[in-house]
Amino acid sequence: MRFHKLSIIVATGLLLATVAVGVARAQGSPVRDFTVQKTGGGDASLSAYADRKAVVVVFVNPGCAFSRLYQERLSALRSAYEGRDVAFMFVNVPINLDAGDGGGANLATFTDGGAASAALGVSKTTEAVVLQPSGGSFAVRYRGAIDDNPQVASDVRQPYLRQALDNLLAGRPAGVGDTRAAGCLIKR
Repeated sequence: MRFHKLSIIVATGLLLATVAVGVARAQGSPVRDFTVQKTGGGDASLSAYADRKAVVVVFVNPGCAFSRLYQERLSALRSAYEGRDVAFMFVNVPINLDAGDGGGANLATFTDGGAASAALGVSKTTEAVVLQPSGGSFAVRYRGAIDDNPQVASDVRQPYLRQALDNLLAGRPAGVGDTRAAGCLIKR
């Protein structure tokens, strides 16, 4: 019986250590350069933003209700931080729905053939990734939800993306490095 309890304790400890190492690698890990297509034509590479303090890449799709719910909040975040040398890339990705485009306006200024979403390890819209230039590449400082309430903006208690940006711009660690985003699955 004692051996069984000891085995469970050791297995739990190993699992927690593995998760902690994975999170530590994900936050701060370098990101390969990727290229997305501009909706008006032409290409844009992540490396073009190497002179910025941070780059926020948000994956959206106008057919996803979550993208539509976050549209005003994301526009407000872009307006608030662009003057602080933060670039925003709203990348349109295909989602696993057989619906039309869902109507409404679309924030996306880029489309992704899969390179950006794969390079950043995202799986949902409206998942956000905050990147910070670091030694000739970019380091992931935050990945996940924009905030803790995708449905009601006035009920947000944890503005994760805003907190991460404020911390980075103040020279502090981003804080929470990873949260679970709610949204539509990206089609691979």
